[in-house]
Amino acid sequence: MTENATSAVKKQGSMKYVVILALSAGMAGLLYGYDTVSISGAIEFLRQAYNLSAGLQGLVISSIMIGGVVGVGFSGFLADKIGRRKVLLIGAACFFFAALWSAFTYTPWTLIAARIVGGVGIGLASALAITYITECAPAKYRGTLSSAYQLLTILGIFLTNVINFGIANAGSLDWGINSGWRWMLGIGCIPAAIFFLALFLSPESPRFLIQSGREEEGFAILEKIGGTDEARREVADVKASIERDKNGKLTDLFKKPLLIPFLIGLLLAAFNQVGGQNAVSYYGPTMFKAALGNNIPNVEFLCSSLVGLVELIFTVVGMALIDKAGRKPLLVTSAAGMGVFAAIMAFAFHANIGWLVVAGACGFIACFAFGLGPVTWVMIPELFPTYMRGRASGLCTVLLWGINFCVGQFTPMMFEGWGGSGTFIFWMIMDFIGAISIAKFAPETKGKTLEEIQALWTK
Repeated sequence: MTENATSAVKKQGSMKYVVILALSAGMAGLLYGYDTVSISGAIEFLRQAYNLSAGLQGLVISSIMIGGVVGVGFSGFLADKIGRRKVLLIGAACFFFAALWSAFTYTPWTLIAARIVGGVGIGLASALAITYITECAPAKYRGTLSSAYQLLTILGIFLTNVINFGIANAGSLDWGINSGWRWMLGIGCIPAAIFFLALFLSPESPRFLIQSGREEEGFAILEKIGGTDEARREVADVKASIERDKNGKLTDLFKKPLLIPFLIGLLLAAFNQVGGQNAVSYYGPTMFKAALGNNIPNVEFLCSSLVGLVELIFTVVGMALIDKAGRKPLLVTSAAGMGVFAAIMAFAFHANIGWLVVAGACGFIACFAFGLGPVTWVMIPELFPTYMRGRASGLCTVLLWGINFCVGQFTPMMFEGWGGSGTFIFWMIMDFIGAISIAKFAPETKGKTLEEIQALWTK
């Protein structure tokens, strides 16, 4: 151990410091939330500006997931080579450039190209933000702090809904078709710049530093987080874990004991998306306009803002419960609740009850927000050892983004072919399957250190 690490002067940890680190990395969620909703506000203007078919509407929205899959696919490998922080900085820079480019495009194909670049940035950041927080946070607060990513995602969704509403009301329909959507997409460069600056001023993950042979730097960060005694214990645990796993390789994921957590991670990633919440996030304004008509100007943006506010409130509820109620109960209740509200929305579309569509969407998103939304991102990195965490989390997130692409691409076609009722019956079935699968296979990781979680797979 280094001289600093064995100093007789013991230091106390700083919760303020670790919260700052969590919020800095969690800004990746703000980018993801911003993009999710900015395009949902712009898509109707873009449809009219470029006479987009249902398939091309889907591609404009889902193209960011193409880049996202590339980003998350490389994120883990890059993170294990150059560090979590550097990859997050690259992601922020990609999104900053893509947001500005999107605002100055003049064909749907150049917009799609810009969104693919932005997707690479968000993919890099989304996979590693939670990994970074997980490796910094004390075990008893890890769930709450890791939820900062989802909280900032939902904050981004809510704020962007409000911004979309303001921009839509700032001018005529023709102004919106020609210029309004450019503002909706271009403003994304602001949170990207804030994210870059926050990460620039933050340290590297202490676990990555220790794994890379920079023990003194890693100890200094852990000491700031949890105090001297806790830092010594953490360093010893990480070094023991590294020694145990020093001959590990990617193929370890496909055999025991890591095959089990890898399959669970894929399960969680799949049901984070296949439940259908992003159908509401991406196409909420279009959906609400169809359900409520044109009697109230821009009512679709107002309803989307309401749904965003509900999602923000229930994300805070989930953050308050995740380290108390536990991960698994929240996941199961969340998926089952989404199934119930998907059924309500299917009925509302069938009976043509506009207000019930909006109320059902609020309940549907609320259930996602306290469970599947934050808990998925917290649990996936918890499942894996330090040497594999970046790569395994990245591969799980590839699946998540791949399904996200399918939701964005095919939802307009589902609505066109099945109607709102048939579409939400499909989401209902997926949600109930998710609740049953998670109840059967997911473990409880609440309150366990990362090393204790690894012991679950070797019993």
